[in-house]
Amino acid sequence: MWQAFWSDESGQGLVEYALIIALVAVGLIAILLVLRNGIGNVFNNAATVLNNAPTNPYP
Repeated sequence: MWQAFWSDESGQGLVEYALIIALVAVGLIAILLVLRNGIGNVFNNAATVLNNAPTNPYP
């Protein structure tokens, strides 16, 4: 019985896909944590430029 259970590979593909998805998620979280200040600065600069834009394009 133990040998039959140990050699059963019916859920192996699902486990591999789950591991790949988990590794990709951890990698994306790590990248976002490293770049969070840079990404925030980009959005803050864009907001500043848009707020300081002239209201009338033809002076």
